[in-house]
Amino acid sequence: MRKIILFSLLVFTLVGYNNAWSVTKTGTTAAPFLSIGVGARAIAMGGSFVSLANDATAMFWNPAGIARLPRNEVTFNHTNWIADINYNYVGAVFQFGEFGTIGANMTYLSMGEMERTTEQDPEGMGEKFSAGDFAVGLSYARNLTDRFSIGFNAKYIQEHIWHCKATGLAVDIGTLFTTQFNGLRIGMSISNFGTKMQMMGSDLLVQKDISPIAGNNPNINADLSTDKYDLPLLMRVGVSMDVLRNGDNWLTLSVSADHPNDNTECLNLGGEYCFNEFLFLRGGYKSLYTEDTEEGPTFGAGLKCRIASGATIKADYAWESFGRFDNIQKLSLGISF
Repeated sequence: MRKIILFSLLVFTLVGYNNAWSVTKTGTTAAPFLSIGVGARAIAMGGSFVSLANDATAMFWNPAGIARLPRNEVTFNHTNWIADINYNYVGAVFQFGEFGTIGANMTYLSMGEMERTTEQDPEGMGEKFSAGDFAVGLSYARNLTDRFSIGFNAKYIQEHIWHCKATGLAVDIGTLFTTQFNGLRIGMSISNFGTKMQMMGSDLLVQKDISPIAGNNPNINADLSTDKYDLPLLMRVGVSMDVLRNGDNWLTLSVSADHPNDNTECLNLGGEYCFNEFLFLRGGYKSLYTEDTEEGPTFGAGLKCRIASGATIKADYAWESFGRFDNIQKLSLGISF
């Protein structure tokens, strides 16, 4: 079984490397905010988190991971995204014994108001409009054995701009397996499998002259029909292992491969060093082999502190290179109890 799994990962990696030079499909899906990575810890490790997934952000990377959490956990994540866009994620996970683990999460992307312009008024009309996206999800995961877990995350998605919006439903599915080979962990997930999204609203209402002949009514109300677009379906598979462990100090290395439906395949590499289970240093490389990507090296650090009643607070920071755009910074705060 071990040989089959390792061979499959090797084939996936080689196929991803070969297809990395094919025609890119970037920008061909709806709700691209669903592809923005969640959590400073995961991003600092280059997004190679599908096989680790051992905190509340697992609902994004691999919902099976929340079944491995020893206690309840709440996480708050904030990202200063490109072009002055704010990206926020909140998640909570609760343990219910043999029944399994249940979680809830919300993702919200927002930007400042902008002034409406037209061809006739390119300098602005004095009217403001806004745009944004959000998703709300519910997760369930369970340990089927002491080594194998499975999880699901169902979510409602909405995008809006001015008076128009598009809605959709999607589900994420994940599995997590811990082997007997030095604690090697294997994770797989499929994210954003769901409905197409179509923009609709009053801004698409126009007046059309159906038959421009003398005496015809030129002010008949009509709706513009927009296309329906797929969600950014993404398959992840990865492995991770503690290559060095000495009491409360350890070094974890991970690698994952992504297969999206709106871009070329890529690899993500990451590592995490823990000192005295208090200080965490992380680094990685994101989107290796992706064509025309602006992403690259990632770095970060974290602190973990026990407080009263056995609760634990975790604070993490990540910095991500984004090429010609501004560098991305992420902050995360987690509480387990």
